[in-house]
Amino acid sequence: MATTTVAAFNEFDPKAKPSPVTWTKVYGRRDAVVNVIKAAFPAGNDIRYQSHTIIGSLGRNTACNPVDDIDLMVHLHVDQDLWNRRYRDNSSEFLYRVRKVLNESSPVRKIGTRGQAVRFFYADGLSVDVAPVEKYTSGDYGIPDGAGNWLTTNPNKHETYLNDRNNALDGDLKKVIRFAKKWNKAHSSRLSSFHLEMLVARTYGTLGNNSRTALRLFFDYNLHNLSVQDPAGFSGDLSAYLNWASKDAVNDSLKSARDRADLALAAENRGDHREAIRLWRIILGSDFPMYG
Repeated sequence: MATTTVAAFNEFDPKAKPSPVTWTKVYGRRDAVVNVIKAAFPAGNDIRYQSHTIIGSLGRNTACNPVDDIDLMVHLHVDQDLWNRRYRDNSSEFLYRVRKVLNESSPVRKIGTRGQAVRFFYADGLSVDVAPVEKYTSGDYGIPDGAGNWLTTNPNKHETYLNDRNNALDGDLKKVIRFAKKWNKAHSSRLSSFHLEMLVARTYGTLGNNSRTALRLFFDYNLHNLSVQDPAGFSGDLSAYLNWASKDAVNDSLKSARDRADLALAAENRGDHREAIRLWRIILGSDFPMYG
């Protein structure tokens, strides 16, 4: 609980991001899964483990609570002859083989496919999505698209882009991203995580240290402006997954948030922190502190 708007945001910041305890759990689970993968695809095998990295919002350090999955990119090198004969034109067969081998090797009772990944399910809800990839000579990666074809991706470029933007904005961009994600989660989670991150990243020329005005600008700038390109140049318009009805719903949420942010900023400016905090709690969800 807080008695000023600034204090409420300062209290909200550590609550929004994963705690050290969560990170310890994430790293432990990553290591356990990687050990299974290394044993399942050893050196000398026709498909063999090469490397791994946490990707997604945890990899970019933009995850917000609660954390319920870990995206783990695993480079599996495939012998050239096997690649040419079986997998180059059939990513589904590649993904099926990875799932089958891991199912036979893992102590985890439930493993299944989830689009482009093999998912390790755990009873505590913190699942691990293993995205098996093959590395191209260009340095980019091929990942199954979930329909039998291959997509080119490079999460390392995404991470570098976001780190560069964060550094250019004095290290505050990722905090605003986490706040924007809390807004998204509090209002039906209509935007995908990566799309939302790229919307926030392109919003600012300068940022400053006022999270309240930064959020208001995010809501306003992206209202009826949801198209943004993949900075790595692979996926095109990141808003393509939204149909017209979904876009209308997102724009309604953005407008509502902007209008409430205007009222909250006005309340803060006149010293009515109780009202400002009440409005920000509607915008950012029940994890935002109450006045008191």
